[in-house]
Amino acid sequence: MLKEKAVENFLKKGYSCSESVALAAYECGLTKENLLTIAGSFSGAMSSGCLCGAVAASQLVIGHRYGRENAYNSTENVRAIAKELIDRFKAKHKVTCCRVLTANFDFHSPERKQHCSTMVADCCDILEGLIKEIEEKKTTV
Repeated sequence: MLKEKAVENFLKKGYSCSESVALAAYECGLTKENLLTIAGSFSGAMSSGCLCGAVAASQLVIGHRYGRENAYNSTENVRAIAKELIDRFKAKHKVTCCRVLTANFDFHSPERKQHCSTMVADCCDILEGLIKEIEEKKTTV
């Protein structure tokens, strides 16, 4: 459900990659607060061309759920979770740099938008999978 909402936000509702992930996480109940306004600054690889906005927003969600003084009172190691997200993304795409991920596309082209929707979808799959693994681990302990 997270992936579908995020891709719809990105392709049909005019949200950026980072905003789409953050808003979908809220809509799916993965965050207790809407991180949309914060995620806006991560759009377009934070305007630097480096870190993919979908990856950055996924990290925001992880921090919100599992970071210090978070809304979920978790004792999880937030940095280990963040690293795992990066490792899984890199296993699929080799890099997290927006400039590299989109090197073959004109910035404003529909082809780039479609390509980036794959990054949004993949980040959501990874994020949702990590959260599910953590929550399942908690229930078996």
